Amino acid sequence: MTEPATTPTTQQPVSRPLADLLRLDGRVAIVTGASSGLGVVFAEVLAEAGADVVLGARRVDRLAETAALVEKHGRRAVSVATDVSSPEDCQRLVDAAMSELGRVDVLVNNAGIGTAVPATRETPEQFRQVVDINLNGSYWMAQACGRVMQPGSSIINISSVLGLTTAGLPQAAYAASKAAVIGLTRDLAQQWTGRKGIRVNAIAPGFFTSEMTDQYPPGYLESQRDRIPAGRKGDPRELAATAVFLASDAAGYITGQTLAVDGGMTIA
Repeated sequence: MTEPATTPTTQQPVSRPLADLLRLDGRVAIVTGASSGLGVVFAEVLAEAGADVVLGARRVDRLAETAALVEKHGRRAVSVATDVSSPEDCQRLVDAAMSELGRVDVLVNNAGIGTAVPATRETPEQFRQVVDINLNGSYWMAQACGRVMQPGSSIINISSVLGLTTAGLPQAAYAASKAAVIGLTRDLAQQWTGRKGIRVNAIAPGFFTSEMTDQYPPGYLESQRDRIPAGRKGDPRELAATAVFLASDAAGYITGQTLAVDGGMTIA
C-alpha cells in the first residue's frame, strides 16, 4: 500500500524519532544509470526507505530487473530509456516522473562512464564522451529536476575519490569530470538551497564493486588496498545508505558538501 506523500522541509525538523527522519515514505526519487551496478543498489535501498523510484538508463531492457527490486518493497517503479548526455532525454525522464507519480523529491545522478587511456593517446572523442555523460549529464538532469522540485528536495551527485586524488591509472577524462561534478555541486547548492529550498550534495565513492571495477587490470584493486585504512572495498549498500541519509530530513542542514565514502582513502 502506498503511503501518503509527505512534503520534505528545509525548516528546523520537529522533534521526531531518528528512524522517522531517515524515512522517505511518499517521496519520489529518480536514479540514473539504474540498469546495473551501483544504480541498482541505489534504487533498491531508496525503495526500502519508502520512496517510489523512477529509473533511467540507456539499456532500458535491463531496467525491468531493477523495477522488480523496487516493487518487492511495495513501492512503485517507472522505467524510462534515458541517455543523460541528451538534455531532451533528461527532460523526458523528469516529465515521466511528474506524469506517472506527480512529483520529484530526490535525484541520484549516478549515470557515468570511465576510461583508462594514457593522456598522450586519448582521442578528443573519448575525452568528450566521458565529460558529456559524467558532467554534462549530471547538469542536464539537475536542471530538469530543479524546475519541478519543491522546497526540501535533495539532489545527490555521484562524484568519485578520483575527483579528489589519484589512483595509479591514466584517467584524465574521468578524474576531470568527477572533479567538475564537485564544483557543479557547490554552485547549484549556493544557487538553489536558499532560493528554492533544494539541497545539493555529492558523494565521492572509493572502491566499490561495479562494472567499472570489473574493467580494472588484474591485481589492481589489491595493489590499492594499502591506501585504504579500512583495508577493504566498500559494500554497495554502505554507499546507498549514504544516499538515503543525504536524501532524508536527517540531512536537512547539509548542502554543498562532498562526502567521501572511501574507507579513509583520501586521508591516507
